[in-house]
Amino acid sequence: MALHLFTRTRALENQIDEFLDKISEAGLVFNRAVKLYLKKGQGKEFDALLEQCAGIEHRGDELRRAIETDLYAQTLIPDLRGDVLSLLEAMDYLINIYEANLYRFSIEAPEIPASFRRGFKELTETVVTCVEAVVLAARAFFRDIEAVRDHNSKVMFLETEADKISTKLKRAVFASDLELAHKTQLRYFAERVDELANEAEDIADALAIYAIKRKI
Repeated sequence: MALHLFTRTRALENQIDEFLDKISEAGLVFNRAVKLYLKKGQGKEFDALLEQCAGIEHRGDELRRAIETDLYAQTLIPDLRGDVLSLLEAMDYLINIYEANLYRFSIEAPEIPASFRRGFKELTETVVTCVEAVVLAARAFFRDIEAVRDHNSKVMFLETEADKISTKLKRAVFASDLELAHKTQLRYFAERVDELANEAEDIADALAIYAIKRKI
């Protein structure tokens, strides 16, 4: 189903597609950057990925503002317009989290012992996959409303998996012989990465309600 929410569809459809593409791109860059950090630490390659993510975030902001402006020019039911605006804001926040987390790695340069790198890698991969599932749910909201539920179910599953991985990782960190300050820093980074899955779950919950309203 095409973007029948709008009267002038093509330009707005393209903008929304590109905006959602940026979230997916940010996830790919974030995943690469964290894996690189775990393998080599901070360096020029990591900094280049950070800058790439910052550029994606900037473009995402531009697209979100343009879409919001265009939405007010459409003959869209006010309640639905509000839902779309809320969805865009929430989705944009995902890119912000990706960027902010890479800046945290850059600024704090946490030392991640080899015994915990696999856990951070697994957590990162899981949250990025979770975010991509909610991106697909958002695309379905505009194109195939019946598919929103299927994508949302994947978000919920992956969010639960991310929580399990994060909890296991934090337990291992605090059971180790590291200094308390080091344990606390690693716990902080695990929670900030896991935040992506939690935010994706919140968006999926909202999308479920938006989808019901669209069907009425």
